[in-house]
Amino acid sequence: MNTYGIRFKFTTFGESHGEAIGVVIDGVPAGLEVDMEFIQNELDRRKPGKSKYETTRKESDKAKVLSGVFEQDGKLLSTGTSLSFIIYNENQKSRDYSNVKNLFRPGHADFTYFAKYGIRDYRGGGRSSARETACRVCAGAVAKLILKEVDIKVVSGIYEVDGIEADNIDFEYAKSSVIFALDKGKEEAQKKAIENASDSHDSVGGAVLVKALNVPVGLGEPMYYKLDAQIADIMMGLNAVKAVEIGDGIKASRSKGSVNNDQISSKGFLSNHSGGILGGISNGDEIVTKIYFKPTPSIFIEQQTVDINNNDTTYYLKGRHDPCVAIRGSVVCESQMAIVLADMLLLNMSSKIENVKKLYKQD
Repeated sequence: MNTYGIRFKFTTFGESHGEAIGVVIDGVPAGLEVDMEFIQNELDRRKPGKSKYETTRKESDKAKVLSGVFEQDGKLLSTGTSLSFIIYNENQKSRDYSNVKNLFRPGHADFTYFAKYGIRDYRGGGRSSARETACRVCAGAVAKLILKEVDIKVVSGIYEVDGIEADNIDFEYAKSSVIFALDKGKEEAQKKAIENASDSHDSVGGAVLVKALNVPVGLGEPMYYKLDAQIADIMMGLNAVKAVEIGDGIKASRSKGSVNNDQISSKGFLSNHSGGILGGISNGDEIVTKIYFKPTPSIFIEQQTVDINNNDTTYYLKGRHDPCVAIRGSVVCESQMAIVLADMLLLNMSSKIENVKKLYKQD
């Protein structure tokens, strides 16, 4: 499937080494100002080649809007129809993968894609490449423009690299950090871990912290489209993500009810172990999520594998790859949180009959 969402819905297309990638977004209310500068800034945060902590692949990731907008009074407004964007690939080096075209790279989706479809698109992984996440960031930028209209904000940063965890969380600092580090005091150690792995032709994993602020009570559609379930769903749909925690996450299983329960006062919740979600519905507190990325499987060390005929062999990877995919993944996770919230926000409009009457009933 290439489509996500119910009310705010997007479909992505394209391959890593194809001519272009793109996204079609449905459900954007008419009259939303489509701020192309903001959308491009979001894509620039994710784009590759900005530092030594990322792949050296150079892509401008310039988004071109193709449909769903109309210029009026000097503003680019959504028309209520499908909003579509295209991003042309500019720096493909498919020849870097020619030595693995009949092999399965350990840790990649090569083996399972070939088993399912019978086609071996060896050019950087084709559709399974993380290149596709630029489309998700584009959709997330549009979702953020919707959320901005009701003062909902989503922030993110790197919580952990190679087991080095942040102690002091500072989302403002993360904005200026080349690796989006949340803790200034741990940033250098985290950078060094990435550098050491890269120098050893290896890679490291990491964890991303995402928070959503000023989320109203009531977002989420029980029983089968719960807010926390959809956050986990969309995050686990990212390449290299192996675990997602909401609130205290795993720690909650080691706690006691008397500790884990978020007691309530007339001024609100006294703690936030739940991560802002109860019964699959937002409770008005901050939504807190951690997303865990495995080490980038693309490493420059000889490894054992098999070819498409199941013959044992070894291979040595060439190409350009992120030594820690979690770094740019933090921007994608932030975008995906915005997508889920925009979808839930629009779905929630029909949850009460008075909402329908306000729009349609004549006085």
